[in-house]
Amino acid sequence: MTEAATKSGGLPDERRRVLVLCTHNSARSQMAEGFLRALGGDRVDVESAGTEATRVHPLAIRVMDEVGIDLRAHTSKTLDRFLDERWDYVITVCDSANERCPLFPGAATRLHWSFDDPSAVTGAEAERLAGFRRVRDEIRARLREWLTPPGPAIRGRACRP
Repeated sequence: MTEAATKSGGLPDERRRVLVLCTHNSARSQMAEGFLRALGGDRVDVESAGTEATRVHPLAIRVMDEVGIDLRAHTSKTLDRFLDERWDYVITVCDSANERCPLFPGAATRLHWSFDDPSAVTGAEAERLAGFRRVRDEIRARLREWLTPPGPAIRGRACRP
């Protein structure tokens, strides 16, 4: 490691692998994946999955588009396909996924951040959108905090959504 990398806490040549888990892989984990790709830039390799697969929620796609992150090509995936892979971080973003999350061999760090399920918000479209925006903004704030020193050694080029 270079002296500059040591001082900044970064690992210049190593991408960190992050898996974000939720129950349906439809909203919270998809938004977190989108933000990590944008905020982590070339220093992070991120995937998201669910204990079950459904679809990416249209309102998640819509509110992420509002902040310049396109989720239209994202798909809902189950965590089974990722069980045998090495992950530096496994992050659960809902309580159900945290309780049902299996052990990942070689996972350096497991984190749990509980966010409300925006798809559970009922009412008119404006109320549902407000719920998705609130959770989106909470996820973005939490990830920015996590990626800011002395957070994990994930540094490099990134955009600022």
